[in-house]
Amino acid sequence: MKLEEEISQKSFKSDYHKATINLIYTYNWLVNYQIDLLKPYDITLQQFNILRILRGQFPNPTSIKIIKDRMLDKMSDASRIVEKLRLKNLVDRKVCPHERRKVDVLITQSGLDLLKEIDNHDDEVIAKISSLSETEVMQLNELLDKMRG
Repeated sequence: MKLEEEISQKSFKSDYHKATINLIYTYNWLVNYQIDLLKPYDITLQQFNILRILRGQFPNPTSIKIIKDRMLDKMSDASRIVEKLRLKNLVDRKVCPHERRKVDVLITQSGLDLLKEIDNHDDEVIAKISSLSETEVMQLNELLDKMRG
């Protein structure tokens, strides 16, 4: 469906303005889909992001600083989110033996198992953009990178 129909707006100041609104609208559309997908697993999108970061580092522990640097949502409080994941037994936190001010975070087997279960929904997430051809997806990625670059 066209953006104009989705938000009941007939015109925009410019195509650049429309593209900006379209990006924001589409971002929220995808985020809301993923939030709904994660609800049965009782984790937030930010918690999911941290678990995926930790899985990428596994079996090595990761510092909170590295987690913050790699998070998609830079405004998130990584320390608080890690603590919530620890309470759910999805991660472990330990003081680094070499540097006492540093905390090492490691995904637990429960965290790995949870991600494996969520991975079963990857095709559903990909289906959200399956109306684009592989060439169009590559072009979209290039355009988004160019826009940020």
